[in-house]
Amino acid sequence: MTGSSIDLERFINKKAAGGKSQKEERIEIPLVLENVLRYCLKDASERMEKGEQVVPFTALAVGETLFMEEHPGDDVSECFHSARKTVEGARGALAYGFCYDGFIEVGNNKEMHDCLIAEGGCPGEPYGHAIGITYSLDSEGKAKFADEPIYVGNSLNYMLSLDPLEGDEEDGAAVEPQAE
Repeated sequence: MTGSSIDLERFINKKAAGGKSQKEERIEIPLVLENVLRYCLKDASERMEKGEQVVPFTALAVGETLFMEEHPGDDVSECFHSARKTVEGARGALAYGFCYDGFIEVGNNKEMHDCLIAEGGCPGEPYGHAIGITYSLDSEGKAKFADEPIYVGNSLNYMLSLDPLEGDEEDGAAVEPQAE
């Protein structure tokens, strides 16, 4: 699959010892996956802005359509298991995203930040990618989001065992998903 080189800053502290800035790392993410992950974060942040709860959900890019499915559960492992089952059974999908409300540790002091996280992958790739957008709640409980997503790191790829679609690499890489 054709990759897009994007500058998503890592969540780790970007200051080296002595206070000098480190170079931003360039992360290669297939364009179709980047589009799906960004769409997931946009959808989840819009839900929060409306005062709605963000129920964990998957988004499967099939052709030019994005199929969304919520994965409620009594605990985190149920949500992840449900998402994994959905994604592993997806035939013909170009990429997937799994989005949920979580938290990340930031910087050397491991400060916790609330974060909407979207992780996902493409068929046959050895690992997936996770991006997120941090937020804080104001005194009225309204979310204030960071300007740009951050790269959280590599993630499991629930599509690892699926075969990449032959001949769709170029077409699939440019998909701008439309929600179904």
